[in-house]
Amino acid sequence: MREYLVVFLVAAAVTFLLTVVAREIAVRTGAVAKVRDRDVHAAPIPYLGGLAMLGGLWAAFFLAQRLPFLGQESTFVFHDARAVLLAGTLVCAVGVIDDILDLDALTKFGGQLLAVGVLVVSNIQFSYFYLSPDQVFSLDSGQRALLTAFVVVATVNAVNFIDGLDGLAAGVIGISASAFFLFCYSLSFLNDVTRASTGALLSAALAGACAGFLVHNFHPARLFMGDSGSMLIGLVLPATAIAITTQFAPGDLTRGVDGARASLLPVLLPVALPILILIVPLTDLVLAVVRRTRAGRSPFAPDKQHLHHRLLEIGHSHRRAVVIMWLWAGLISYGVVVASIFTGPAVLIGLVLSLAITVALTFALPVVHNPHPEFGVEEAGVPDAGPTSKEGPGRRPGTPDSDPANPL
Repeated sequence: MREYLVVFLVAAAVTFLLTVVAREIAVRTGAVAKVRDRDVHAAPIPYLGGLAMLGGLWAAFFLAQRLPFLGQESTFVFHDARAVLLAGTLVCAVGVIDDILDLDALTKFGGQLLAVGVLVVSNIQFSYFYLSPDQVFSLDSGQRALLTAFVVVATVNAVNFIDGLDGLAAGVIGISASAFFLFCYSLSFLNDVTRASTGALLSAALAGACAGFLVHNFHPARLFMGDSGSMLIGLVLPATAIAITTQFAPGDLTRGVDGARASLLPVLLPVALPILILIVPLTDLVLAVVRRTRAGRSPFAPDKQHLHHRLLEIGHSHRRAVVIMWLWAGLISYGVVVASIFTGPAVLIGLVLSLAITVALTFALPVVHNPHPEFGVEEAGVPDAGPTSKEGPGRRPGTPDSDPANPL
């Protein structure tokens, strides 16, 4: 556990320091979000925060190779982690070019598929599903590649979609990564298998990179992650979840907290976790496509009816809207992880109380606490419901709302 903490801290520190370099590169290359009347920021803000996050991830990886436990435990861990980071580097490079030159959606989609190809070639792909604790359904090579591509590309674009307020995407992914670290470490401990796993290593590093970047990105942001950052963390998160299924054989991770045969939830969680963690942005994505299609508009046409815009409309300030969505991300990710490992009435009571508190903060807080003028609705770009998703933090003004590079 101590070595994973070191990995987290190094990723956070290096990301924090490299933001200065990334900011300078962005300014020199013109990768800057210019100011428009309906944007959140009042001055031009540089993109390319993804470069700093990528540097933090690689720094944590190289450090882990030299730690007493992680560095000597398994070369398999670092083989998979290296493959994920290489794929992340490729998709980050595509994002950097897009932040500077504004690539078309098809080109970015092609870059995302190339990155998925790196994962598949490196055997970072779904291989099997549990039909029961004793039965396994294996996928053929084509099914593995298609399912992996679908999950990874969908997650990449969902993260891009949610990046509409300062600190929102980095916070959601950082919380989700920390929850998945808890899952990986706890399940390894309970099943008496090695604590050194690709999933634990990458999730600790990803959580650290997001934490280091948030110092510069929380409102008011001094640096936006841009597509270089949103696509990077959107790829690393699902790849981290997939990687744990490649390290352990079927049946290795089937015991619960009491040592008895566990339910199917723990063994299915690596498959379901990317979707469950991003249920909020994925729901937002589906609702936006349905909403725009019913109105006779393009599914990618910008509007101001995203979930974070609704939070601003009901009275939350910019910062509070972001924190509220962090709470929902934490409730879903930690709730699923805890429910998959632990049992008993205490777990159920804790989850119900957490849900009640989150719902109360979401809907009751604006009623009992009007936003202060300096952190009020005006701050977030309303009364016209705030910035559009693509035109908010991490988005280039004037480009399509979700800027997806796939036809989802």
